[in-house]
Amino acid sequence: MSPYFIDKDTPWTPVEPGITRKIVGHTPELLAAVVKFEQGAIGSPHHHEVHDQIAYVLAGAFECEVNGEKRVLRAGDAFVAAKHVRHGVVALEPGSLLLDLFSPRRDDFVA
Repeated sequence: MSPYFIDKDTPWTPVEPGITRKIVGHTPELLAAVVKFEQGAIGSPHHHEVHDQIAYVLAGAFECEVNGEKRVLRAGDAFVAAKHVRHGVVALEPGSLLLDLFSPRRDDFVA
């Protein structure tokens, strides 16, 4: 992987209905991805067996649920979900963006 991420040269990859992503960069210990949501798109509640995750809101707004607690997060806000902690989101505005960080790297994202 190049040490540089050039947004205009990186296509969006479909993930689920209304959700696309771009991998910003990764090492074996860390992965960063920008995830774009259409309004109403759902990142279904789930947990990770081996990955810690930080989700930073770049744009728009999300209803987030982490470990049973719901909050509305807007640009500049974030949540942390350690492995085994259930979390999910619903995009409240069109073009809502998250910067997702995973440790260790999500190998399923780069396969």
